[in-house]
Amino acid sequence: MADPTSKKVIYAALAGNGLIAVTKFGATLSTGSSAMLSEAIHSVVDMGNQGLLLFGLRRAKRPPDSAHPFGYGMELYFWTFVVAILIFAVGAGISIYEGLHRIASPQPITNPYVNYIVLGLAMVFEAFAWTVAFLEFHRTKGPLGYVEAVRRSKDPTVFTVLFEDSAAMLGLIVAFVGIALAQALDMPVLDGVASVVIGVILAVTAVLLAYETKSLLIGERARPEVIGGIREIVRQYPQIIAVNELLTMHLGPRDVLLNVSVDFDDRVKSTEVEEAISDMEQQIKSAYPDVKRVFIEAQSWQRHRQDQQAGPGPLS
Repeated sequence: MADPTSKKVIYAALAGNGLIAVTKFGATLSTGSSAMLSEAIHSVVDMGNQGLLLFGLRRAKRPPDSAHPFGYGMELYFWTFVVAILIFAVGAGISIYEGLHRIASPQPITNPYVNYIVLGLAMVFEAFAWTVAFLEFHRTKGPLGYVEAVRRSKDPTVFTVLFEDSAAMLGLIVAFVGIALAQALDMPVLDGVASVVIGVILAVTAVLLAYETKSLLIGERARPEVIGGIREIVRQYPQIIAVNELLTMHLGPRDVLLNVSVDFDDRVKSTEVEEAISDMEQQIKSAYPDVKRVFIEAQSWQRHRQDQQAGPGPLS
C-alpha cells in the first residue's frame, strides 16, 4: 500500500481543486471565457482523479483471498491508469473541442477583470497544492534526479498529483495570457487558442502518466539496490554454490514478490537446506520489509540452465 503521506498529498490537491473549480465556474458564467471554461473543467476532472486515487488506495488495502492470493495492491496502479485516461479523454478532449468551437465562432469576453481575479486566486490555491506534492516527492526521491525518480517510483499517487498540479499551473498561466492578449489586441479568437493549448498540455500530461503507470501495471522489478542487497544475503550462505536466478515484482508500492533459484552443495543434508531457506527468508524480510512474499527454489545450476534454454513447454 502507499505511504500515509500520499493521502496527505491527495487531500491537499482535492481541497485546492474544489476551491478552484467553484471560482472558475463562477468566472465562466460571468465572462463567457472559453479558456476559463476549459480551466473549470480541468479542475473538476482533477477532483474526480483524486477521488479515484483515494478509491484505489482503499481497494489496494484489501487482504488476500482465494481469488487473489497475492492481494489487491496492483489495483492502485489500475486506477492510476484510469486517471490518465480521464485526463486525456475528458480534460484534454473537452478543452480542445471548446477551443476549436470558439476559434470558429469567437465571442468577446465580458468582465475580463473577473477572470484575472479568479485566475490569481486559483494560482494561489494551486501553488499550495503543488508545493505539498513537490515537497513530498522531493522527500521520497532521495539522491535521484527528478526524471529518474519518476521512472523508478513504485508509488504513483505522489507523481500523479505532481503531474496534475504542474499541468494545472501551466494551464492557469496559458489562460491568463490568452485572456489578456484577447483583451489587449481585441482578438477574441485568442481565448479559444488558449483553450486548445490547455487541452494539449492535458493530453501530454495524460500520455506521460499513462506511460509511467503502464510499466507498473504490467509488473516492475524491485529497485536495483534492493536486488543487489538480496543477492548478497543469499551468497553469504556457504551451503549455496550458485544463485541461478533472482526475480522480483512489485505487487504494490510497498509489496514485493521475490522468487530465488539457488544451487545447494550436494553434500548438504535436506534438514540443513530447510534451515538455510528459513533463515534466508527471515534475513531478507528483516533487511527489506517491503519484500512480503519469498519463494526459494533449490535447483542445480545445470538443470536450471537447461530449463532456461528449453523455454516454456506447450500449454495443456
